Amino acid sequence: MPEGTPIETSDETPDETSDETPDETPDAPSAERRHLAAEKKNQRYVWWYLAYFLFGIHIVAFVMIYAISHAK
Repeated sequence: MPEGTPIETSDETPDETSDETPDETPDAPSAERRHLAAEKKNQRYVWWYLAYFLFGIHIVAFVMIYAISHAK
């Protein structure tokens, strides 16, 4: 091994090296999964809102073009 690479020792228990309590460990992956699912859902909503907004802007623009071109 290159010098300066930490060597893992087997005399340490996982509880000593971990910052989390054993009660938090099983919930962490599911909590992160829920967070990622919610973020994906929110991102999908943002894209839909953007699509509706851009569609609405175009409708308003076409109506204004029509009004200007047909004005006396």
